[in-house]
Amino acid sequence: MNVKKILKLYLVTDRQGLCDEDFLNRVGLACKSGVTLVQLREKELSSRDYFNLAVKVKLITDKYDISLIIDDRVDICLAVGADGVHVGDSDLPINVVRKLLGPNKIIGVSAKSVQSAQEAAKQGADYIGVGAIYPTQTKVVTQHTSIKTLREISQNVSIPVIAIGGIKEAKIKHLEETGIVGVAVVSEIMQAINIAQKVPNLLKELHKVVTKE
Repeated sequence: MNVKKILKLYLVTDRQGLCDEDFLNRVGLACKSGVTLVQLREKELSSRDYFNLAVKVKLITDKYDISLIIDDRVDICLAVGADGVHVGDSDLPINVVRKLLGPNKIIGVSAKSVQSAQEAAKQGADYIGVGAIYPTQTKVVTQHTSIKTLREISQNVSIPVIAIGGIKEAKIKHLEETGIVGVAVVSEIMQAINIAQKVPNLLKELHKVVTKE
């Protein structure tokens, strides 16, 4: 699997203010419209409810042949046969996650410094998510990371880097020459009035700034 290619427009889900039907419809429309990867992120659901939701989301991502990443939960990833997990500083160590998942699953890691990004790459991460680059509307508490730091991380690791946190269509242009291969987007897609229009617009802006090889 070409991990770099699927990271271009990375949808991170957020059910805030949405019923399950509306949530799933929005994820489906985003997949149909061109997102390249979906991360299911749920911080407050029980394990059973998280599993049940993941099964439904995987039916959608499978339909559109899009990879599904599970936030934090290695057990949910294995239970539903997702393509990988994304972990942070407070989650299981990367080398332990790799042992549990095996060599073929994708492991993404959040990093806010060159040192932590390099350590993640050394331990077996497949990509680095850097942020929050801009203020976010999600409930997830995170610290601001500068575009300068984003650029430095991209220049000092050999694995792909994406930007996350408050990424809006109008702000993508400011990420030019940072070395990123894509962006992770939450509310800009999940709360969009017209997802079928928003996703192609984001891809158009990304085409101008992402690393091309």
